[in-house]
Amino acid sequence: MHAYRTHTCNDLRKTALGQNVRLSGWINNKRDHGGILFIDLRDHYGITQIVIPPTCDFQNTVSHLPKETVVRFDGTVIARTDENINPKLPTGEIEVTVTSFEVLGPAEIVPFSVFPDDQTSEELRLKYRFLDLRKDRLHKNIMLRSNVVSAIRAKMTSLGFHEFQTPILTASSPEGARDYLVPSRVHPGTFYALPQAPQQFKQLLMISGFDRYFQIAPCFRDEDSRADRSPGEFYQLDVEMSFVTQDDVFATLEDVMYSIFTQFSSWKMAKPPFVRIPYREAMLKYGSDKPDLRIPIENCDVSDIFKRSEFKIFKSIVEKGGVVRAIPVKGIVDQPRSFFDKLVEYAQSLGSKGLAYLQFEKDGTIKGPLMKFLDADRLKEITDTCGIGTGDVVFFICEKQKVADKLAGDIRLKIGNDLGMVEKDVFKFCWITDFPMFEYDEIEKKIVFSHNPFSMPQGGMEALTSKDPLDILAFQYDIVCNGIELSSGAIRNHRPDIMYKAFEIAGYDKSVVDTKFPALINAFRYGAPPHGGIAPGIDRMVMLLANETNIREVITFPMNQKAQDLLMGAPAPATPRQLRELHIEVVKEKE
Repeated sequence: MHAYRTHTCNDLRKTALGQNVRLSGWINNKRDHGGILFIDLRDHYGITQIVIPPTCDFQNTVSHLPKETVVRFDGTVIARTDENINPKLPTGEIEVTVTSFEVLGPAEIVPFSVFPDDQTSEELRLKYRFLDLRKDRLHKNIMLRSNVVSAIRAKMTSLGFHEFQTPILTASSPEGARDYLVPSRVHPGTFYALPQAPQQFKQLLMISGFDRYFQIAPCFRDEDSRADRSPGEFYQLDVEMSFVTQDDVFATLEDVMYSIFTQFSSWKMAKPPFVRIPYREAMLKYGSDKPDLRIPIENCDVSDIFKRSEFKIFKSIVEKGGVVRAIPVKGIVDQPRSFFDKLVEYAQSLGSKGLAYLQFEKDGTIKGPLMKFLDADRLKEITDTCGIGTGDVVFFICEKQKVADKLAGDIRLKIGNDLGMVEKDVFKFCWITDFPMFEYDEIEKKIVFSHNPFSMPQGGMEALTSKDPLDILAFQYDIVCNGIELSSGAIRNHRPDIMYKAFEIAGYDKSVVDTKFPALINAFRYGAPPHGGIAPGIDRMVMLLANETNIREVITFPMNQKAQDLLMGAPAPATPRQLRELHIEVVKEKE
C-alpha cells in the first residue's frame, strides 16, 4: 500500500464498498454524535467522511487533534445510511470506518477558521495566506485561474500564435506608471527596471519577422491599489500581430474571449462581434470609457435645449462652453422623496453644485424646480431627446464637458446599482474605439498625447499635417466587460517619419524620441511591418469569471493595498553588506 494514500478524498463511491483504503488530508471538521466521532477529511480534490467508532482505542486522541492537522487514515469503505447521505458531496453516499491513523503534520490552533469560513480582516488573511487559500472559495478561484490560463494557451496556439518570453530585467520607461528599479552590482550607479509591460519587446519581435506572438506576461508597476488592480505586479495575455488592421485584432480577441468566458461560466454572453462605441459617444452616453452596459440608462446631451431656455444658470454655463447632461431613468417616479434627496447629496459629495431633475408623473403632470423655466416646446424637446414618458425621471448636470460627463456617469452607476437595475448573470463586452490622439492640457497650456503616443493616427501623416491636432483620432481601443477595462490596445505607429511628427505636435523634438526610445525607433528604420496588439489582464478576466469584486481574491499571494507582502515581509530593509555591494546608500527622509 502507498505510504500516504490509495485514493484522494474525492475518489471513493459506492463502487468501492468493502475496499480497504488509505486517505491523507487535513481535518476540515469534527463532530461527535452519540459517541461516534465523524471527521471531514479534506485534500486538494475534495472531502471524505471518516468514522471512528467508540470501540477504537485512539478515538479520544483523534478527537483532541486541532482542525487543520494533517492525518493519514486507514479503513474500510462502507455505505452511509439513507438518512445520512449528503447529496452536496460527490463522496456523500459512502464513509470510511477507520482501523488506524497517523499524524503526518501536527497543527497549532489556527488564527482564523478555515471551515466554517470566518469573517476575518484582510490583514490577517494575507499574513496567513497559506491558510486562507485552504478555504473552498479561494481554492476554487485559484484552480479556476490555472484552468483559464491553460485554456488561453491552448486557444492562442490553435489560432497560430507562438509564445515567446521577453526580458524581466530591462531599461526604465519614461512613459506610464512608475518603474520598479533594480540596482546593478557590476555597473555601479546604474539600474535595470522591471517591465511595466513587454510593449517594446513584442513590437521588436514583429520587426524581427515573427508573425503572431503571445505571452502570459508578468508586468510590474509601482502604482496604488484598487479593487480591480493589484499593486506591484499583475499578469496579462500579451498579444501582437503583424500585417493586421484593427478589425483583425478585434476578431482574434473576440474569438478568445468568447471561447474562454463561455467555457468557464454559465452566464449569458452575446456572440461576437462585440458592440463598438466611439470614445466620445461613450463619454456622452455613459460618462465613462469603461461603461457598464448592464445598466439600461443612456445619458443625453441637452445643452442646446437649455441654451434656448429661460433657466439662466444653465444657459450662462452653456454659453461659456459648458454642457448639460441629462440622465433619463425609466419607471422610478414613485420613488420616495428621500431617494431624490440622497441622490442630490451624493452628487454634491462628488463636487457637483447640485442635481436638478424633472418628474414625469403618471397622471401626465410634470414636477420639478426646473418647470417654471421650461416652456412646452423645451419640455417636448427634452422628452424626445431622452426618449422618456410618464413614470420617468430625468436628472440634469451642468458643468464643463469633462466634469459633466464624469458626474453624469457616476450618478448613472449609483442609480443603476441602488435600484437593482444591473442585469444579472450576463457578460456585456464592448470595444471603445476612436480615442483622440491629442488633448489640450489646461495646466501646461499645451497639446499633449491623450493616451498611447505610439498608436498610429487615423489618416497617418496626412492627418498630422492637415488636421487640427484635437480632431485627430488614433487607432487605439479598449475592451471592456461589465464596467471593467480588461485591456487597452492599438495599431502601432511603425513609421519613423509619422512618429517624429506626432511627437513634434506634442512638443518633443527628434532627439527626444531617439534618446528615450532608441531600440524601437532604430528598428523601425530597417523595415517594420504594420502591426498591432492588445494585452487583456488575466487577473481581471478571472475576477469576472469568479464573480469576485476584489482582484486579490483570484491571486495566490497578493500584496495588500499598501503594496506590502504581509506573508513574506516585503518590502524589507537591505543589509549594509547588500547596500555596499550595490554601491547604494539609503538617505533617510527629514522629519
